[in-house]
Amino acid sequence: MYHSLHEQCSSFHLYVFAFDDLCADVLQQMALPSMTVITLSEFEDEALLKIKPTRSRGEYCWTCTSSTILYCLQQYKLENCTYLDADLFFYRDPKELIAELPVNKHVIITEHRYTAYYDQSKVSGKYCVQFMYFDNSAASLEVLTWWRERCLEWCYNRVEEGKFGDQKYLDDWTTRFNSVHELQHLGGGLAPWNIQQYRFKEEDGEWHGQEIASGQGFYPVFYHFHGIKFYDHGGMVFAPNTYHISKEILLQFYHPYIYRLNQCREEIQRVVASLDPHGTLPKQQFFKDKYVKGKWAYFKANYIKRLKA
Repeated sequence: MYHSLHEQCSSFHLYVFAFDDLCADVLQQMALPSMTVITLSEFEDEALLKIKPTRSRGEYCWTCTSSTILYCLQQYKLENCTYLDADLFFYRDPKELIAELPVNKHVIITEHRYTAYYDQSKVSGKYCVQFMYFDNSAASLEVLTWWRERCLEWCYNRVEEGKFGDQKYLDDWTTRFNSVHELQHLGGGLAPWNIQQYRFKEEDGEWHGQEIASGQGFYPVFYHFHGIKFYDHGGMVFAPNTYHISKEILLQFYHPYIYRLNQCREEIQRVVASLDPHGTLPKQQFFKDKYVKGKWAYFKANYIKRLKA
């Protein structure tokens, strides 16, 4: 994600919250330009520390989302702050998404835009906590403070009384608050749960998208690569049984991203040679699935070969 921002943005600064000491140490040693690494000891306040023992590791990360944005706005006195999930990749400057913000609005949220077959909005929410813009106005801080307070009260990996994690809280923001804008740009929020609705072609080195149902054209700005994992056999897979990903989308989006992730792994290991990001392949081995095995074999045999040619 960092490298894609570096390539696409004329100006940006990334504030990274390192939730363990190893992550902080590696990033600090890498000393990447336009990046500030923030440790938990710097960030955590009394309210977060109080509820921390009541949440799992993942739930605590969700609980902290609103607090990380508020911390950046207040600690660094930023004019605005955009929250980004770590598994986003940018193809254009995200400022064109922020430019959509009406003059009377101060917050941007993004829909899941689920393909009907995969619609999980009743459980996971209409909106995705992936790309969220907040300026440093009173109206924006009202939204952010309300969200932080709700997450401190309840933020768990389960469905309960219309809540789920930090995400379902967003469902009524466009009516609860007058300052929230729902992003309309189709290129902001491409993901495995909605990619079936679009087709893409490359012209003059740039990707062009089209919504199949309406014929509306757009430029892809970012893709949310949900579900990709490293495994200890040295390769990478994702779970196509969860979402159908066509061969064309694999070639256009996933294969280049996987290649870039492996480059990042090598970059990290040049700093800390002993660090291996691979996890243990689970018992329900995805490679037993002919679909995955075939796509991964195609990637290994063709895409890497083509890139090295």
